[in-house]
Amino acid sequence: MDISHIIPPVPRELIKQELKRRHFLRRTNHGNKEIYITTANMSPNIMHEIGRLRELSFVMEGGGTGKPVDIDVFDTLPEPYCFKQLFVWDPENEEIVGGYRFIHGSNMFRSVDGAIYTPTSELFHYTDEFINNYLPYTLELGRSFVQPAYQPSTDIRKGMYSLDNLWDGLATLAIEMRNTKYYFGKITMYPQMNRQAKDMILYFYQKHFPDKDGLVWPYEPLQIETDFNKLHDLFKGKNYKEDYQILQHSVRELGSYVPPLVNAYMNLSSTMRSFGTAYNHSFGETDETGILVAVKDIYPDKNERYFKSYIIRNPLLMRRKLLKTNQVIGKRNRQIRKKDNNKEAPTL
Repeated sequence: MDISHIIPPVPRELIKQELKRRHFLRRTNHGNKEIYITTANMSPNIMHEIGRLRELSFVMEGGGTGKPVDIDVFDTLPEPYCFKQLFVWDPENEEIVGGYRFIHGSNMFRSVDGAIYTPTSELFHYTDEFINNYLPYTLELGRSFVQPAYQPSTDIRKGMYSLDNLWDGLATLAIEMRNTKYYFGKITMYPQMNRQAKDMILYFYQKHFPDKDGLVWPYEPLQIETDFNKLHDLFKGKNYKEDYQILQHSVRELGSYVPPLVNAYMNLSSTMRSFGTAYNHSFGETDETGILVAVKDIYPDKNERYFKSYIIRNPLLMRRKLLKTNQVIGKRNRQIRKKDNNKEAPTL
C-alpha cells in the first residue's frame, strides 16, 4: 500500500501543547483514554495529525483522498459552520487513537437558496420533510477512523476498546446537546471488497432498515448486481437475528467480512433507517450508505453502556458544559426550542 504521499507525524510536543483543559470532554469507560473536542482553527497541529491519521487509515482500507492530509473545507469553515473534531487521546503512549467529525443540524451552512452544505448533502438528496423536521435535531457524523496502530487486528491490547471509546464520545454529545434526537451520516465500504459480499450487506440493510417515507436518497445510487431472487432466497430467516447470522456466515464463506462500523450500526437500533448507497468518487471510489439513528431507540444495553454510565458518573450540577467550542450550539438549540414552542420532531 503506497502511503508515500502522506505527511510525517506531527511532533508530539506540538500536539500536547494544544490539549487544553477547555477542550476536554470526558474519560472513556474502558482503557483509561481521554476524549477531546476541538476545531481546525483552534488546534491546527491536532487537526493536521487527525488529517494525517485519517488519510493513513482510509488508504490502508483502500480509500482516501490521495492528499498529504485528509482535511477539507468542512473542517476549516469559520465558526459555527465548521465540523468539530472529536478524538480519543491515549495519554500513556501520547497518540491519537481515532476520531469523528460532527456538526449539529442547527449550525449547518445554508446557501442563499436554502441548500444544505455538508459532506452528506453532496451525495444525497434531502426532502423538505427531512430538512424541516429531522435535520434541526440531528448530529451529522463523518470521517470515523481508528488509526492502524489501534486496530484490534494489529494489536488486541491497544485496540480492544478503540471503537467503544469513540462511542463514549458520541453518546456524550447527544446528552450535552439536548436538542439532539438523531445521528445521521454515512458508513463506508471500499472498492476492493468482494462484490457479492457487499451486495449481501446492501440487501440486508434494505430489508431490515428501510426508509419507508423516502426522506433521503442518493444522487448516484449503487445498484445491487447480485440476482435479487438469489438474495431473497438466502435471507429466509424468521427474524433479524437469524438473518444477521446468515449474513455473517455467508460473507465469511466468500473470504470477506462485515466492516466493523457497518456491523456496529446495524446492532445499535432496530429502527435505524438506511437511505441507499452513493458512489463517492472523491474518496477513493468508495461506496457510502446513508443512515439515520434515533437516539431514543438505541438498544437498552448500548444505552446503559454509553449514555447512562456518563450521566451517573457526571451529575448535571457537577459536570462542565460541553466546551466553549460548542456554546454556540447550545444557544442555537435554545433559540430553536423557543421558536418551536416545544414542537416534537417525528419519531421513527
